[in-house]
Amino acid sequence: MTATLTAALAAGTIALGAGHLPARAAEPTPAATTAETTGATTGAAATTATPPVLTATLDRSYDTFDAHQAVAVDKKYFYAVDNQHITKHDKATGRPLLQFAGDEDGPIIHMDSAAVVGDKLYTAHSNYSDWPMESSIEVYDTRTLRHIETHSFGIYRGSLTWLDRHDGAWWAGFANYDKVQSGQTKPYGETYNTQVVKMDDDFRVVESWTIPKTILDRFKPMSNSGGSWGPDGRLWLTGHDLGEAYVMKLPAAGSDLEWVATVTLPGVEGQGIAWDRSGGTPTLWTIKRSTSQVLSFTAPYRSISDPAGQPWRILGPGQFEQ
Repeated sequence: MTATLTAALAAGTIALGAGHLPARAAEPTPAATTAETTGATTGAAATTATPPVLTATLDRSYDTFDAHQAVAVDKKYFYAVDNQHITKHDKATGRPLLQFAGDEDGPIIHMDSAAVVGDKLYTAHSNYSDWPMESSIEVYDTRTLRHIETHSFGIYRGSLTWLDRHDGAWWAGFANYDKVQSGQTKPYGETYNTQVVKMDDDFRVVESWTIPKTILDRFKPMSNSGGSWGPDGRLWLTGHDLGEAYVMKLPAAGSDLEWVATVTLPGVEGQGIAWDRSGGTPTLWTIKRSTSQVLSFTAPYRSISDPAGQPWRILGPGQFEQ
């Protein structure tokens, strides 16, 4: 990659894939962002302020040939993911070392995001864009890239798009879409039905949450494509098209995840993400699918703080609301 292109990516001057960007709300101005970061911090006001917007810094880019869906990463390697392919690359040089290649008419149809846990690579898999939606988890040996395990959800909550391990549990996103797929007459599940789930060691769902509609409106007509738990103990989510990650936390009450911040990812076009948690300074890994590049960023996770206060009050005599 040329120095000019690297600089342009870091400055955010390269346009995100033409024809892929849905309509979106305007970003807050820098002045507004500062006010929101330091503004109301108690009671209901703390939950209604627009989350601050920060920007990640590009560290490095790698040229690949199949980084079209996602990337996973461990201490020495990164794994570029396409629908039916996974290519293992040396992290130091970017050189491709090994590839899993599914048969065109085989059972591996549409792999999306991936995550390395121990010595295994877990991929979120679905039959996108066929109907009805079917999903499974496909597991590979990181050393050999041999397929070693599978777990089928069958027809379930939507299309499985990402999977991660955090706090002794599995976490995943089941996407639904407003897009009407070729040969179909209805939206592909409807974006507002997208869910984030927590699962036990046997991949049984024990809890589920929704994503705030303001974020889902940015995803439309597509949905949530990537998810990875950050070193800040928050869940980072991405859509299908936009170069930004939404930093979320579990809510104190209710079913909607709490939107804490937005982090701009210059040059990124949505899709799967992965935090590198292998040691040293944590970095956020992404892809740029239009150029088949893998990108790593330093993300300002230490600059993000949770809103203070609670969205309720305890009232005594003389204060009761009627």
